[in-house]
Amino acid sequence: MPEPKKPVTKDAATRIREIAREEIRSELPPALVAELREKLHSLRLAPGEATKVVREVARRYRRAEVDPHESVGILAAQSIGEPGTQMTLRTFHYAGVAEMNVTLGLPRLIELVDARRVPSTPMMTIHVDRKLRNDREAVQKIALQVEITTVPDVASVGTIVEELKVVVSPQAALLEARGVRRADVETALVENLDSRLFEVRPGSGGGETRSFEVHLKEAAQGGSKTKREEMVEEMPYKKLLLASEEAKAIRIKGVGGIHRALIRKEKDEYVIYTEGSNLEGVLGIPGVDGVRTTTNSIFEVYRVYGVEAARAALIQEANRTLAEQGLGVDIRHLMLVADVMTNEGDIRAIGRHGISGKKTSVLARAAFEITAAHLLRAAITGEVDELKGVAENIIVGQPITLGTGAVNLVYRPLAGTPTAPTAPPTPTAPTAPVTPAPATETGG
Repeated sequence: MPEPKKPVTKDAATRIREIAREEIRSELPPALVAELREKLHSLRLAPGEATKVVREVARRYRRAEVDPHESVGILAAQSIGEPGTQMTLRTFHYAGVAEMNVTLGLPRLIELVDARRVPSTPMMTIHVDRKLRNDREAVQKIALQVEITTVPDVASVGTIVEELKVVVSPQAALLEARGVRRADVETALVENLDSRLFEVRPGSGGGETRSFEVHLKEAAQGGSKTKREEMVEEMPYKKLLLASEEAKAIRIKGVGGIHRALIRKEKDEYVIYTEGSNLEGVLGIPGVDGVRTTTNSIFEVYRVYGVEAARAALIQEANRTLAEQGLGVDIRHLMLVADVMTNEGDIRAIGRHGISGKKTSVLARAAFEITAAHLLRAAITGEVDELKGVAENIIVGQPITLGTGAVNLVYRPLAGTPTAPTAPPTPTAPTAPVTPAPATETGG
């Protein structure tokens, strides 16, 4: 005798989709279904309670959906622009670190939508690997590798005019604090000073604090000379000043563009905050967690990770800027702005040099800025305006193609639908033909 078949239990995700379909007659997004399934599984609710939760989630999802043909661009502009009027215009100290300033509020929001290549106060938040996050000494070593160390940071630079030489004297305490050796200073001086004009020699002292002397070279006889060599050949004092300035600007170690690095304890780990930004250079340092390390420079994210990462960084930075001012803006508005700025594969500004200046509609461009120039150029080149957008239709006095204006309603009766009988035409009595009267002539 065959065994009876066991009832097949439906997958939880399938059941969630079916309940939502019954409630709102549409599908929930797969990501929402997966998240709801995990949450219900962790809560271990009774089937009836779980059904109530799914129905409520479906109803809220339907309420959150935008209406068909809604003018989402105008809504996003208003939803970001109105809170922007309540934002401050000052530069604040960042996260309690008194030594570091960062641009917040309205100036920062303007930087983001203008797609500035370099922020006014570039900074990075550097996280380290999990095994080093509680080791302050290891984090300090990473910070020293990140922060730029120049010659004046570890040595005193002086000029002896009588002997026409520059003396660089390393300081033991500074060398130890920066993790630099005398040999590193010597290598940096030799590699960065112009060997045709200057010569580095050992000076007085001993050990790690032995000084260096930068002497002026005698001009070579004959041969071609650069303008710089000609300029300083007969002016030894200017040549000496040039040697001093060049020695002070030499970088011994560190990542270019990062001027300071500060360590701060956050929750259960040490985090490095930097003044200046160089994402590509920092990611190459061993011990840096590349997944969690961030920068406020959107174009650096774009160069290193690509346009999708730049879009995510735009959303995150704009959302954080508004949240720091206590302003709540639906993230979907920010996502729309970021999508428009990055949908062509690079980052475009919202303005006459970016999105607004590259609209296909002549009237829309003219309505934004420089009206006469846009209209004149369009007339010369013979541009055609299709009148598909909002601004151009308002200008010419037509209904806009949004909301009810985007719908053309056509009535067509179904085949086989009975129609109301029509009354037969009423017969009319025949009429006698009208004979035209003969023409008469009138004489004067």
